[in-house]
Amino acid sequence: MNALRGHLAEFGLISASQRAGLNRLLAAVEEAEAGLPIEVTDLLKMITTEIRGYDQSIAELDKKLKKLCAEEDVSRRLCEIPGVGPVIATAMPAFLMANGSFESGSAFAAWLGITPRQHSSGGKERTFGITKRGNTYLRRQLINGARAVVRIARGRRGGIWDWINRMLERRHFNVVTVAVANKMARVMWAMITNGTEYKAA
Repeated sequence: MNALRGHLAEFGLISASQRAGLNRLLAAVEEAEAGLPIEVTDLLKMITTEIRGYDQSIAELDKKLKKLCAEEDVSRRLCEIPGVGPVIATAMPAFLMANGSFESGSAFAAWLGITPRQHSSGGKERTFGITKRGNTYLRRQLINGARAVVRIARGRRGGIWDWINRMLERRHFNVVTVAVANKMARVMWAMITNGTEYKAA
């Protein structure tokens, strides 16, 4: 994708970031509407074909992942948590079962590195950024899921939404995102360990 953007930029064709901008560049090459020399278009079509191939492979994997998530009882229950989709719901049980048990949800969240570092001195407690320990992949997925939840929280009422909105009134968006990711990890640990359903309240 970066190669496609870079080559087209040399010919003055620049588009917005993320998928919407990429789609515009793909269409410009595939429909030969960019006014590029035919030789250049032919070469760039090799890149667009590769990107489309990856798109198809990802779509097939997503389909299989959703099917697996619907069939597995634990994953299906985890998907009830706001911010948890098939990726997290299938990865979390596999990870916890493969790595033994943690004493508590808080210990699990701390191990994942989504708990603020603390320093106490002279009776004062100070918190710093998250530790970023543990499984990088799971932490990134939890942060992404939590970010999506925080983005849609404003205007929603009840349960977790009230808690998030109260935090947003006094804390930075990123701080709230990490707090939600921490809560998600603890809730999932409890559900997997105890075999319980998600309770929105």
